[in-house]
Amino acid sequence: MIPKKTKKMASGPTELWDLRLYVAGQTARAIAAFANLQKICEEYLPGQYRIEVIDLLKSPQLAKGDQILAVPTLVRKLPEPMRKILGDLSNTERVLIGLDLRPRT
Repeated sequence: MIPKKTKKMASGPTELWDLRLYVAGQTARAIAAFANLQKICEEYLPGQYRIEVIDLLKSPQLAKGDQILAVPTLVRKLPEPMRKILGDLSNTERVLIGLDLRPRT
């Protein structure tokens, strides 16, 4: 089961990573994407992130705001600029590069 919101913020002045994960129901792919994202955040952004899961089966109108065309899609709202990553987020290296947590080689 994917929770609607996950907050892991440290006390003190740290940069908040505001992440939205768009899914379409509780599919195996959606659950894997959430688990992979949570694992990456715990390892690379401990105490600095907030994950909001948006189920487009329940709120399809929310897809328009971030121009979501496929699911699962991860959207990094903060820090700017906004970034998008498609898929189940199983390729950790690709996710780290996509989020700008690791430079492209």
